[in-house]
Amino acid sequence: MKIKLSVLAAVCGLLAAGCQKNGPAAGSAAPPPPAVTVNQPVSKNVTEWDEYQGWVEAVDTVEVRARVSGYLDSIHFKDGAEVKKGDLLFVIDPRPYRAELDRAQADVLQAQTRFELASNDLERANRLLKVRAISAEDADSRAKDERMAAASIASARASLEVAQLNVDYTQIKAPISGRIGRKMMTEGNLVNGGTGDATLLATIVSLDPIYCRFDADEQAILKYQQLARQNKEDNLRGGKWPCQIALGDETGFPHKGVLDFVDNRVDANTGTMRVRGVLSNPDHVLQPGFFARVRVPGSAPYPALLVPDLAIGSDQDQKYVLVVDGQDMVQFAPVKLGPMIDGLRVVREGIHPGDWVMVDGLMTVRPGMKVNPARTNGAPVAMAQ
Repeated sequence: MKIKLSVLAAVCGLLAAGCQKNGPAAGSAAPPPPAVTVNQPVSKNVTEWDEYQGWVEAVDTVEVRARVSGYLDSIHFKDGAEVKKGDLLFVIDPRPYRAELDRAQADVLQAQTRFELASNDLERANRLLKVRAISAEDADSRAKDERMAAASIASARASLEVAQLNVDYTQIKAPISGRIGRKMMTEGNLVNGGTGDATLLATIVSLDPIYCRFDADEQAILKYQQLARQNKEDNLRGGKWPCQIALGDETGFPHKGVLDFVDNRVDANTGTMRVRGVLSNPDHVLQPGFFARVRVPGSAPYPALLVPDLAIGSDQDQKYVLVVDGQDMVQFAPVKLGPMIDGLRVVREGIHPGDWVMVDGLMTVRPGMKVNPARTNGAPVAMAQ
């Protein structure tokens, strides 16, 4: 029993010594304040934009159809090529129509000859009537023959013009400039002409300028009209209200245009109105049928303060930022936010231009703590991205 008590006392002594060795040293220094990065908000004039989903459309779309019937003789374009107005596209066998043209030309000459003969007869009849060598009835008959011959010339010339048009129609040319689709018929096929069941040969869509359409709700249209009145513009249809377009693989909105059309009524099923912008497209990047993102100004330019979106914290339904004051103490600042513009978040209320807003370390500090701020003066665009 004495041995056991001695061992127990020794163990307790060792434990006490260890505790004294590992315990806090008297007068040890407190940990340093955490390092954070702070930045002043960016002050600049901004414009709020409303974004929509839109679709690119051609200004002009033409279905190329045959105007005369016949066998397709030749094709003069490659599928999907760009064509200019007046370029030769198809040729229908012109020989039957040239023969009809020759016949019409002969009919004109024949009618002119009959008219000359009738004119000579009338001139002789007038001379004979003066000496009473012919009756008045015969003179009237020859005058009518001359008028009939003149009418025959007009009819023959009209037939000649139709025949010439048919010959011209055997050469089918591009009615507009743009991109042509694939050929719908190949050489040797019989095509029908006319206005009813004319054969479709190809389609052409124009490329420059080009439309982009989208649907805006009634409240947005009312807002745009109010902004247009404030800018002393007549309405949205005046071709002055700007719009910007971006395709699915593009960043930003590189294509600029203006609104040129707003529909005349609201669709009762969707509560929206069709709006259309027109844009120049010299490099033909915008193709009919493409999906596009469209934005239009949703406000007049106004001065605003902007901070990186990562500087915004959430406390249930309240948004806030952490501001470092002149004593390097963290302060809680509730804010009201606006839209994202150029990668930064608009702050409508809650901060001032000279405030130093924390842009990192929000999860490691709390209001009232002292911090070691690294102040940067540049615009924090890179951080926001």
